[in-house]
Amino acid sequence: MSTLSDKLRKTRESVVEIDGHKFTIRRPTQLEVIEIQSADGGLSLRNAFRFVVDWDLSEIDLGLPGGTGAKVPYDSDAFVEWVSDQTETWPALMTAITNSFKSHEKKLDGDSKNS
Repeated sequence: MSTLSDKLRKTRESVVEIDGHKFTIRRPTQLEVIEIQSADGGLSLRNAFRFVVDWDLSEIDLGLPGGTGAKVPYDSDAFVEWVSDQTETWPALMTAITNSFKSHEKKLDGDSKNS
């Protein structure tokens, strides 16, 4: 990936706090939303999980036996493995990702009305 594309993706990121933990989410692009809707009619949990791009979790948070309080680097596979059992986290993640896209749509709609 290029540095420029990384910068563009970074502009779509925001942090959401859920149960005392911070997760960085990335707003889906217009194209990603269209692709998701075409594939299955909407944003499923599994689709939503791909828009989580960072965390502040430790080994203990992940429930690793003998884990320490040391923060672990984000890993998308480990995130899906962990969050798959964290049902209380799902609604807040879905809401944050959905709201990030809806806010972007409102901004685009407002910009087009002001043109």
